[in-house]
Amino acid sequence: QEVLQGRSEVTWDLLASLKYITMCLKESMRMFPPVPMIFRELESPLTFPDGRTLPEGSRVGISTNTLHHNPHVWENPMDFDPLRFSPENSKDRNPYAFVPFAAGPRNCIGQHFAMNELKTAVALILQRFSLTLDDTREEPFPVPKLILRAKKPGLFLKISPLQVE
Repeated sequence: QEVLQGRSEVTWDLLASLKYITMCLKESMRMFPPVPMIFRELESPLTFPDGRTLPEGSRVGISTNTLHHNPHVWENPMDFDPLRFSPENSKDRNPYAFVPFAAGPRNCIGQHFAMNELKTAVALILQRFSLTLDDTREEPFPVPKLILRAKKPGLFLKISPLQVE
């Protein structure tokens, strides 16, 4: 509401001002990565610190969920803390510690569009409504497939109009 100031549209120049929404979205994707596994074929041998090696051509799977919950990278990894993604908390983090859209030459070409679309949708929804979990339903259980989704029957929210003064 502070950034949009009653506007019904999010303009391109406003997207950069939605800093806290961006941090919340990133933290949500850290906790519940939309793509739970990334698969790659090694273009060159990979040697681990203990000396073991995977040969070129090996197919490897990387669990983004495990990576995003690594306690060596993320303090209190099970806690929701959007400030992990503030500029001061992100500056020294390895760029491959957070890869919700994969990384490298085969990352998602639509990641910037997806983030802008998410920021726009969340900003416009939160400008008009408050969201609370529907406590009459079971807590959703994430089910990793090609993309992460909640187990059926899904995620239920109660949407209430905001009382704007």
